[in-house]
Amino acid sequence: MTILNRNATAYVLGHPLRFALQCLAGFRANQGLLLAGAVAYYSLLSIVPLVMLVVVALSHIIDPKELLETIGHYLEWLVPGQSGAIVAEVAHFLDHRDLVGWFLGLTMLFFSSLAFTVLENAMCVIFIHRVAVRRRHYAISAVLPYCYILCLGVGALVVTLVAGSLQVIGAENVRLFGYEWSLHGLSGALLYLLGLSGEVLLLSSIYMVMPVGRLSWQHALIGGVTATVLWEIARHVLVWYFSTLSQVNVVYGSMTTAIVVMFSLEIGATLLLFGAQVIAEYEKVARGDVTPTPPLRTPA
Repeated sequence: MTILNRNATAYVLGHPLRFALQCLAGFRANQGLLLAGAVAYYSLLSIVPLVMLVVVALSHIIDPKELLETIGHYLEWLVPGQSGAIVAEVAHFLDHRDLVGWFLGLTMLFFSSLAFTVLENAMCVIFIHRVAVRRRHYAISAVLPYCYILCLGVGALVVTLVAGSLQVIGAENVRLFGYEWSLHGLSGALLYLLGLSGEVLLLSSIYMVMPVGRLSWQHALIGGVTATVLWEIARHVLVWYFSTLSQVNVVYGSMTTAIVVMFSLEIGATLLLFGAQVIAEYEKVARGDVTPTPPLRTPA
């Protein structure tokens, strides 16, 4: 399917609540929360070494301080309120990067890839109808996480350069109709749109690459926009909750950072997999199948 199916689109637009309930039922049948927990756990293991590898590699091209500032800004989107702790660890590691040997580098690269490997397996469960028809070669699955790490590094480079340019624009003033207008607000809005666009593109690329088989970019974009909108809502709720009502630091003490990061990753992974479920249900409707997804069962 290379374009959006007219009948499926008409069904979704005509029965949005029914389709939403169908997606929720399919997500529950596929044990979506259990899969999200696995993805979140391995993401917690991968996030620090992944950021360290990206920062060390790009610090030869970009000023480390500017790089850390940009990465910290966008990490705040992923782990609201806790990006400072991660950036501090990365900055400390960067100060001692000369002590990093090849074995430690390979170890960090391996742990950085774990989240992508588990995410690919989770996608196989949601897109089980694709796996039943065609399986991916094991060599492709082995190389895929490292290709994503490389792409994230290139993306971080581009974002840092563009963000630096926008910050320069924000420091400028424009004189119009006898008044002097600051571009700081425009710069902030463009930075937010840059991050939002990057989030949609990143999620859409995951939906295009991770599932087995060929997925059209229109379908991937449906999942990417869905997951982005839901995460933006959840992210603002998390920021409000942790800044006003949360007593997590009283309960967990020194473990607060790990617990909050894990909780944020759990919600993010849930919404990411739910976006994949939306695509899977849309494909079912396009095939004329509106029956409920059978529950995932383990062999007896």
